[in-house]
Amino acid sequence: MSRFRPEIEILEPYVPGEQPAAGDVAVKLNTNENAFPPSPRVRQALQAIDVDQLRRYPQPCADEFRAATAEVLGVDTSWVLPGNGSDDLLTQLFRAVTGPGRGVTYPIPTYVLYRTLANIQGCAATEVPYDDMYALPTTQLTDADAALTIIANPNSPSGTAVSIDDLRVLAGRVNGVLAVDEAYVEFANESALDLVREHDHVIVLRTLSKSHGLAGLRLGFAIAQPSLLKGLAKVKDSYNVDAIAAHLGAVAIRDIDYTHEVTERIVAARSNLIGALEDLDFYVWPSQANFILVRPTHCSAEHLYKALKSQNLFVRYFDEPRLANTLRITVGTDEENHALTEALKELHR
Repeated sequence: MSRFRPEIEILEPYVPGEQPAAGDVAVKLNTNENAFPPSPRVRQALQAIDVDQLRRYPQPCADEFRAATAEVLGVDTSWVLPGNGSDDLLTQLFRAVTGPGRGVTYPIPTYVLYRTLANIQGCAATEVPYDDMYALPTTQLTDADAALTIIANPNSPSGTAVSIDDLRVLAGRVNGVLAVDEAYVEFANESALDLVREHDHVIVLRTLSKSHGLAGLRLGFAIAQPSLLKGLAKVKDSYNVDAIAAHLGAVAIRDIDYTHEVTERIVAARSNLIGALEDLDFYVWPSQANFILVRPTHCSAEHLYKALKSQNLFVRYFDEPRLANTLRITVGTDEENHALTEALKELHR
């Protein structure tokens, strides 16, 4: 007899991107970390932390970070709910909204954690295919009539973004909760934040992992009207954000100028990397994230992935039907991007 629920027994777990072996020198362009360090103010704040505070529990709702986020985004603190990364908030969403008879829908290809969370929760998942240009399939998503609809915008792994006008139409049609996963929004042209003000069933999720260079800190937040956040707060872990993360996150999110400077550098590097790969005859989807999705024309994506890995150059390969001949490449520093393109030139010969 199994010791686990049937859903867990057959679950295909989410598999994060590979990590280089300890001590290896590698060019790591497979997990969409920021190419640059966090704000210098974060380093200063980290050095000034009183270790004595570690013996006490943190504020249950990470009050310091919550207040800083509300201040920066121009909303009331009751509209912000911090989490242990945006993945934690996705878990809360699935716990609170979905279950048997209460399904989820999302367009694919997208962040595969959505499928994993649906399977854990035992809820039906309606996966609606994107077309090759990743246009939002509004009608099919609406027809699913799901308790939860999720749109990653910009989308991962494609890097593409749909317009806020298209999301506004979708918000007006769906009856359940509409979650807009904005993990990469700082690199994009638009945000869905206004939709939260317009609709009490819309929630926006963000993270400090990408734009603020704090993937190792594990800090994210949700923005929604208080009536929606109240349900998520009921199912969150008691102290899901530690005191150190709350403090450093508050410092980081308030350093708007530094964040803007870094994101602008990454956007410029993204443009240069796209041009270099197009010169090598790669097809590149238009990206509004800190990564790009590419399709090689001269050999298989899997071959390139393995050849690059043998040189300690890590990119992401997804062994899925719609993505089997693509690679997702994080935008690195100029030096890292140069190392990648030079290796690809050699492999192209």
